[in-house]
Order: sequence, then C-alpha cells, then structure tokens
Amino acid sequence: MAPLIAARLAGLTGAARGGVAGLAGAGAGAAAQFLTVVLVTRGAGRETAGLFFSATALCLTVAAVLRLDAGNGLVHVIARSRSSGRLHASGHVRAALVPVAALSLAAGAAVVLTTSDPVARVLAVALPAVACSGVVVSATRGFGSMRPTVLLDGVLQPTAQLLLVGAVVLAGRDSVPLLAAAWALPYAPVLVLASLWLRRRLPRTPCPPGAARDLWRHTWPRSLASGVQAVFQRLDVVIVALLAGPAEAAVYTAATRFKIVGQLAGQGLSQATQPRLVRALTEGDLPRARELYRSATLWLVVLTWPIWLGYAALAPWLLGAVFGDGYTGGAPVAFVLAATMMLATACGMADVVLISAGHTGSSLANLVAAVATAVALDLLLVPSMGALGAALGWAGGTVVKNLLPLWRIHRLYGLRPFGTPVPHTRRAP
Repeated sequence: MAPLIAARLAGLTGAARGGVAGLAGAGAGAAAQFLTVVLVTRGAGRETAGLFFSATALCLTVAAVLRLDAGNGLVHVIARSRSSGRLHASGHVRAALVPVAALSLAAGAAVVLTTSDPVARVLAVALPAVACSGVVVSATRGFGSMRPTVLLDGVLQPTAQLLLVGAVVLAGRDSVPLLAAAWALPYAPVLVLASLWLRRRLPRTPCPPGAARDLWRHTWPRSLASGVQAVFQRLDVVIVALLAGPAEAAVYTAATRFKIVGQLAGQGLSQATQPRLVRALTEGDLPRARELYRSATLWLVVLTWPIWLGYAALAPWLLGAVFGDGYTGGAPVAFVLAATMMLATACGMADVVLISAGHTGSSLANLVAAVATAVALDLLLVPSMGALGAALGWAGGTVVKNLLPLWRIHRLYGLRPFGTPVPHTRRAP
C-alpha cells in the first residue's frame, strides 16, 4: 500500500506542476466571468439580462462550430512534430486558420446583410475575431507553453469583458446591443497578441505539400464533435429563452453560473495534460497515460467537490445574496447542477483520453448521443418546468457524455479514474 501511495503522490506532483498555469488562468477567467454575470443580473432587468445571456451564448455556439476544432488539431500535430523540429508548423497553422477565417467572415456578413436586429449585427461583426482567437491561442499550447493561454484567454479577455460590461451597467445604459459590444470587443486584442506570439516562434519555412491533409485527417471528426459539444454546452440557455422567456433564461444562467468553476478547472488540467497524453499514447506508454489520467481526475475531485457540496447547501441563500431577490427560484437548478458535476468530475477527462488515443469518431458518437438526450429532455420538460426542466435535460446529457467515453477507455486500455492499475495487453496507437 505504501509504495502505491508514494507512486500516486509522485504522479499527482507531476500533474500539479503541469496544471498549475492552466488552473491559474482558469481561476482568473472563472472569477471575471462570474462577476460579469453578477453585474448584469444586478444592474439590468431580468428581461435584458436574459436577452444578453442568450445572445452571447448563441454567438459562442456559432463561433465554436465555425472553429472546426482546429485549435485542438494544432495542439495535436504541433506537439507530435516536436522531435522533427516542427518544420511543418507554419503550414499547419495556415491550414487551420484559412477555413475558420473564411467561414466566420461569410457567416458574419450573412447576418449583417439579412437582419436588422442590432444585437445580432454587433455579434456578427465580432464573430471572426471570436472564432479565430480561440484557434491561435490553442496553437501556442502545441509549443508546450501555457503562458499565452493564461495571460490572454484566462486573464486579459475575461477581465476586459468584466470592465467594459461593468462600465455599461454602471453608466445606467440598460441596452443589450451596448452590452454585447462591450462583451465582444476584447476578442480583437487577444487575437492580435496571440498571433504575434505565435509568429515569433513559427519556423520560417514554406508551406509543405500535405500540411492541410495531415491536420484535417486527425481533426475532421473532432470538427463535427466540437460543434456538437458547443451545442451541448450553451443551447440550453437559448432553448429556455425561446420556450420559457428571457427572464427564466436569466434565472437559469445565474443558477448554473457556478458550472463554469468545474468546467474551467477541467479545462485548465486538460490544456496542460493533453500534450503529454498525446505523447504517452503515441509512444504506447499506457502506464504513463494511466497515471496522468488518474492524477488529473483526483485533482479535479479535490478541487471541485467541496465547491459543489457547499453550493448545494447554500444555494437558497446564495443565489439571492449574489444575484438578487429575483433569482432565489433557481435553487432546485443548483441542486441538480451540483450533483451532476460531482458525477462528471469523478469520471475525469475520459473524453480527452479517448481523443488523445485517436478515437475521435467514438468521441463524436458519444457527443451526439449526449446532445440528443439533452435536447429531447429540454423540449419535453422546459415548457412545463422552465429552468429546472433545462437543468434536468442538461444533467441527462452530461451523464451520457461522461459515462460512454469512460466505458470505452476502460474496455480498450484498462484505464479508470480511480483504483489500482488494471493490467491490459493492448497498446495505444
């Protein structure tokens, strides 16, 4: 038992060192985004807040779909090309950015030309920066550096959004278009600064033949999965606004805002761990992959379970104290959220492991099943139960989304989030 505990502590220490930067950025971003929601719920009416939350959720969903998961594809191909000096990195980056920029520009122009809604037009103009900034920031992680992600994606963008949205609220301008513009503006400097960082590190080599094929051969199944994941993450807010009204969408957004704590903690660990998982699985080093997976899962549980337990206990008081008296009705949503997130974190980064092992098609199928479950439950429950119905729909989809990849990686590689290692003869691809 003692050697096992010592080995586990050694694995945890390594995972902690690798994940500290990602968690720092995730924590800063979570705090800024949470405060932004608090400012809007307290400084604007529930109708205005609901319209703002649903509009920005829809913008992020569209941007994630148009991003085609090119950022994670770049992390994969750049990290794998480390031994060859990353001579093809410039070609890979161009192969990723060109289709994302073209699609987002076309989609934004189509919205501007076909609608007179000022909120939609503001967010359509910002759409290319929203989509492309995520790709460029992700590409920097392929070089093994977390600094751009922490400083730009974790600190600069959410802090600037907090300050700008706060300025609009404090000025008494209860205007959804102005709030949307303040929220969207920080994506432009993030895109510029990340591009400058990346340009200094990319080798000055011509685009080799086959660079686009190498990138998209791995990424295209994840492109579909990324769009499905974006729908799963944010469509519930839009559905609540459409079926139950903007005010109910505001309550749902406020009650589920704590969800971002667990999501960003997982994102921070994933961003730091994924390149090492890719290398371990590529080299067939299953013991190392198992230790990375178990260590990251234990950190997720240690960091987030106290938050979910506290949130469930304090929700009836906390929602009113933080967001205002009109939001105390979201306590049942908070209970569902806490229980579901505890289950999800106990499963660990199962989908990240599945993707790192190259099973992008299986990941896509799992996400489709999760979205189908969530949307079906939303359509069934939201009209009669409002925000609570959406929470139950999201919970059902989340259970499917976590248990399917967990079963798959255990069956294929003997990986599981806790317990002693399971002997397994199959090597990673």
